[in-house]
This record gives sequence, structure tokens and C-alpha cells, in this order.
Amino acid sequence: MIFSLYQMEGMKPHTIVYIAQSLDGYIADSDGNIDWLEAIPNPNGDMMGYDVLMQDVDAIIMGRGTYETVLAFDIDWPYQIPVYVLSSKLKTVPEHLSSKVFLLNGKLDFILSTLSKKGYQGLYIDGGKTIQSFLAEDLIDELRITTLPILLGGGSSLFGTLENRLAWDHVTTSVYLDQLVQSHYRRKRES
Repeated sequence: MIFSLYQMEGMKPHTIVYIAQSLDGYIADSDGNIDWLEAIPNPNGDMMGYDVLMQDVDAIIMGRGTYETVLAFDIDWPYQIPVYVLSSKLKTVPEHLSSKVFLLNGKLDFILSTLSKKGYQGLYIDGGKTIQSFLAEDLIDELRITTLPILLGGGSSLFGTLENRLAWDHVTTSVYLDQLVQSHYRRKRES
């Protein structure tokens, strides 16, 4: 019945950012590379909270750039839940992904409303520009940010510039592989 109540009230899906950044706040280096994300060995395949995230979401929204980066990894499609790619340029997805990847464009409120009507309640928001767009419209409910102990000195900033302050409550902080610090925040909203 939660699903019915959710749709009746017209609430937007709960939105969660799960991303890694450098110590100086970049998500890609100045050449757009993310190979530095593998600088800390992970011999036991620690999920670093990703498995917990996947229990909290039922779809992913990502930007075109992130989608194209994932496609270029030359691996099997890594997501088990539907992925909605925000793009006004892409018109199709590869045939083998046609039941897993869907294209959307339009205003973010419309996109969230559309996904809510499809029954999605938890959305993983991924991709630098996409995250910044959602933050600019105050549409992010949680941040789960893992910081690697590396200074890139420049590149793609996670947050960019915001017109308004956004206050957050700290939920928890965890340390993975004795070096990666993951902080979890929840958007502080007035009742």
C-alpha cells in the first residue's frame, strides 16, 4: 500500500546521490579521466555502501556523459535496475540495452513526476552535470559522497556553483579500505 499512498499524494521519488570525489572536490581530472578512482586497491571487492544504495533505489537517472562513459568501459551493462538517461541529443540506445536503458528529456520536475507515475520511489542520481542540475533545483534528498585521499588540482567539480545555500544533516560517516571516507547527508528541509 505504500506505493498507492505515494502515488495518491503526488510525491516525488526520493533522490539519492552516490558518488566519489577527490580530496579537492573533483569527480574527474582535467582531461575527463576517472582512472584515479582505482588508486586505492580493493582486493576483496568491498562494495563501499553500493549494495546498501541498491536496496534504497529502484531506478537510476544519469546524464548522457556518464552513460557514454559507462558504455565505453567495454564491460557487460553493470546495472540491474532501469536506467533513465537524460538527453535531448540521443534518440536511441543499443539494441541489447533496449529493455534496460530509457531516454528522457524535459524539466526535472516533469521527469520526476513521470517516474513517480511509473511507480519509482527511490532514484539514484548519477553524473556531474545531472547532479548539479538537480541540486540547483533543490531536488536531491540525500548525498552519499566517498572522498579519496588524492588531490587532482583541477577537473570537473562535483558541486559547481549554487545560487542558494542548501543545508544538510549529517547521517553517518564510514571509512572503507582504511582510506576512503564516505559521508552520508540528508537534506534539511523546513516542515
